This record gives sequence, C-alpha cells and structure tokens, in this order.
Amino acid sequence: MKLGWDNNQCGVHSNVCELENLMCHTMDERHRKFILLAEVEKKPSTWIQYQAKKMEAQKFDMLIVGAGFAGLYQLYRAREMGLSVRLLEAGDGVGGTWFWNRYPGARCDVESLDYSYSFSPELEQEWAWSERYAPQAEILKYINHVADRFDLRPHIALNVRVKTAHFDDQNLCWNVGTEKNQSFKATYLVMATGGLSIPQQPDLKGLHHYQGKWYHSAQWPKEGVDFKGKRVGLIGTGSSGVQMVPVIAEQASHLTVFQRSANFSVPAHNVAFTEVSLKAAKSRYPERRAMGREAVTGQFLNANTKTAAEMTPEEQRAELEYRWKGAGGGFRMLRNFADQMSNPQTNKMVADFVKDKIRQVVKDPATAEMLCPKDDLPFGGKRLSVDSNFYETFNRDNVKLVDIKADPLLEATERGLRTRSHDFEFDMIVFATGFDALTGALMAIDIKGEGGITLRDKWKHGPVAYLGLGIAGFPNMFTITGPGSPSVLSNVVHSIETHVDWIMRFLRKAKEKGVRKFQPTAQAEVHWVKFCADEANKTLYPLANSWYMGANIDGKPRVFLAFVSGVPVYRRFIEKVEAQGYEGFEFS
Repeated sequence: MKLGWDNNQCGVHSNVCELENLMCHTMDERHRKFILLAEVEKKPSTWIQYQAKKMEAQKFDMLIVGAGFAGLYQLYRAREMGLSVRLLEAGDGVGGTWFWNRYPGARCDVESLDYSYSFSPELEQEWAWSERYAPQAEILKYINHVADRFDLRPHIALNVRVKTAHFDDQNLCWNVGTEKNQSFKATYLVMATGGLSIPQQPDLKGLHHYQGKWYHSAQWPKEGVDFKGKRVGLIGTGSSGVQMVPVIAEQASHLTVFQRSANFSVPAHNVAFTEVSLKAAKSRYPERRAMGREAVTGQFLNANTKTAAEMTPEEQRAELEYRWKGAGGGFRMLRNFADQMSNPQTNKMVADFVKDKIRQVVKDPATAEMLCPKDDLPFGGKRLSVDSNFYETFNRDNVKLVDIKADPLLEATERGLRTRSHDFEFDMIVFATGFDALTGALMAIDIKGEGGITLRDKWKHGPVAYLGLGIAGFPNMFTITGPGSPSVLSNVVHSIETHVDWIMRFLRKAKEKGVRKFQPTAQAEVHWVKFCADEANKTLYPLANSWYMGANIDGKPRVFLAFVSGVPVYRRFIEKVEAQGYEGFEFS
C-alpha cells in the first residue's frame, strides 16, 4: 500500500511506516481509521510494531513550527537544501493567521502584489489577485496554492500542536512534544509561529452566564456567522474591529461598538484589478520588488523625503490631501513627511489633519469626538488601521458607539453586557480584542534551552534576542521575524523571505564547517537589544500605549518589540554579521 510518503524514511518494517504515514497524513479522519483497521485485521503484528514505533521520536534534520507564510517558505528552502524536514501545524489546514482569522471583512492591509512571495517569478505571473487589498479567503487560497504547487503537503503534519521543546545537551538536538503525546527530534528547530497568532482571550466577568453566542475575531467558525436581524455587541476598535464594523452593520438589526481607546484609521481606497491593470503591474514586478527592498517597510510607498519644516503650509496641506485621497491611501499616510515619526510637531499636524477628516465624515459631533484619538497618541504610534467605510458606518441609524473608558464595561449578563450606567441586550457578542503579539506564541510553548533554562524565565522582563533570529542559551534554534526584527513594522512576507534565506545560508556554512551547535553570545544579544531600544527611543513609537509595547496584555513587560529603523537598515546589519563570519554567534 503506497500512501504518498517515502516508506523507507522511518527505518522499520514498511507496514509500520505506512501506518505511521497514515496517522500523519492529511486525509479524512474516518478514511484514515478505516484503512488502519483493515491493515491491523490483515496482520495483527503490525499493530504491535506500530505501537512500539509510535513510542519512538521521529527524527529529522529540521522541525518547523507553524504553517503560515513563514513556515511554508522555510519548508520549501529546507527541502531544497536536502534536509529531512517536518512542519508541525496546530490547525487542520495551512495558512497561519489567514487560516484562523476568518471574521467578516478580514483582509490584508498591505497591498496584495507586495504581500506575496517573491522567490518564484513563475508564481508571481501565474497568480491573479482580484483586488489591491486581498480578502482573507483569497489569501488563504493563495497559500494553499503554494503548498500544492511546490508539493509541500507531504512534509506537513496538521492537527499537531506543539506543547514542549527541550534542548538535549548531550545529543545536541531538540526534543519536541505535542499535546497528543507525539514526539519528534531534530538538529534544528525553527519557530515560524507568527507575530500575531495568540489571541487575547476575553477576560470579562460573568461571560459564562451569557445565554447568547459569542465569538473571537481570531477564532472564527469556518462556517461563518449569520448576523441578519441580530442585535450585536462588538468589543474593540483595533484593526480587526475596524474591518468588521461596516460588514456586520449591514447585516445586523443593531450594532453597538464598545471602544476603550480610539485609534487612527485611514482609507484603503481598495479597488478591483482589471485584466489590463494587473498585467501592467506584473510587467513591473522585478522593479517593484527591488524598490520594496530599499523601502523602510519592505513595501514601496513613495515616501516624501522632505521634513515638514522644508515645506510651506500650502505644500504640507497638499501633501496630506494627496496621500489621503489620491495616492492610493493605506500606509502611505505614514510617509507624509520624513520627520513624521520623530518630530512631535510634525506628527501633531498629521494627527490633527486626520481628526478633521473624521469630524467631516461622522455627522454626530459627540460620536466624532469619541472616534478621534486623544492628543497623547501619536499618529502611527499604534498600528494604523486601514479601512473601507469604517467612519461612515457610524452615520447609520442602527449603529451606536459606547466609550467604555468613560462608561466602563463591568460584566456580561445573561442577556448581554453591563456598563456602569447601562444594561445592553444582545443576541451575539463579538470580541475583537487582539493578540499577545510577537512573544505570545513562543511563551505558550514550554521551551527549554541549555541546562534546562526556560524561555519564559529568560523573557520575564521582556524579550532578549539577537537580530530577532536567535536566542542565547537556546542552541540550534531560529525565530522567523522574532522580537528585535522589523516584523510587524514591515511587509512581513518580505521580512520572512529575508530571514529564511539568511537562515539557510547560515546552515550551509555551518554544514561546511562541521558545526553541530551554534547560538548567539549573551554579549551580542544584550548589545542588540540595547541598540533596538535606543533606535526606538529616537521615535514617537514608545509614547503610545500599544501592542507594539505589549501594553494590551496585563502584566506583560513594556518593551518596544520590533526593530524600528526599517528593512534596508536591518538587512545591512544581518548581511554584515554574515560577511564577518557570523559575528555574535558561537560555534562548536
């Protein structure tokens, strides 16, 4: 019986190998059990062999955790190098954040042509994006296409949630355990767990008493949710909430939005591609990618190189209007002036401009003021939301905004939600409360390095890592777009490719030199963390009470989590490290 994988890789009787593959393969569970029973009935000894084999750890050169953009590309490159590799994914499908975040209105806030792989010109040309900003379903379809086109699925184990990862000092390998008590061993461990993958769970008193249905944006039912004719309460106005509000409002009989702190949102100006416009864009792909490599965010957005002081008031206003209306919207509003994120006066000018736009759109003055961020929030200090008709939605008769900073949300009741001054009745409650960003997915796993040191202990005062790629005390382990890299401040697909390509060059060199164990030095790590903090403190980012600083999670250390100085500066740093024989790493 041939089940699709190399039956010799397990190193035991082929029937046992077939059963092992059967249990890991992505076929339907009922079909899997049917074949398993049939095999056992034909040869009972096979079951005994299988159980013995199951107790052994499967061994690979590399284990990858997470099947999003990062995990799939790492798998592609590792297999290309000839490594034996297995990718472990908690979900029952690939896609990472685009597998889990299926909420209404979900779409990328980076343009589709940029938020895509660049490693294959053929893939670039054959895939046809439908819109400037692709919706969730289309991005998920693209990721599945990549998995199929490059034959990655045989190396992916789905429904496998990693629980532990412990480094074996004696054998110089990683022992990885799952929630289902599966065991794996690998020389190299790559954490492709994503920056926004651990939802901030609702912590609302009395939620278990609520008689209606409630949902979290990052744990949305595959079958979707029908809001037609329902009274809906939505908590949170970050990026997920901003995308959901217009869509739910069109379906629900009434939508009440609970907002703790207003953030800035900018118009996406999303448009559908025509055959002509898409063909023209694809013809310039090499140029587009090259410009993106030298752009601060890894995505070319036509930045203004002048400071505000170098322009007249009329020129300043024209620049702002151009980017708000005519330049394509979105994150272009972060590139109005060269000193926008470093000069408080320039930033305030931009913030005031956007607040005026909110007041022009929202008809009710009181609601408009609630939607205007406070003066202590720099424009762009929290990740900008990119919207389609978010502010316009509050002009609908069936939409109400509640300021829960002024009227605190106290608890859930059997029928809905209670604030200090009012009881609300809802058929459904939606939580758009965000993520434990950048560190949450790593801290959720019991990771132990040399001598049993735990990552949770090491990071109890904030993440300490070198280049966002490696962690001292945790040998032979890489983090893709980890803390201390551009990650969430960049076009993350570009940053993923940059990291994976660097990792593979590192491993080739290590293999050439016969290196079995490597890790950053503690000194290099400390210097990098200080450098990242110093760079962040030159900007206005640390002034915001944002998830960039871990401020959305109670008890999380307040540390700026990303490398703020941009993709080109970062890339030159890691290329310099490489050119100098991987300075900052120790080898044995």
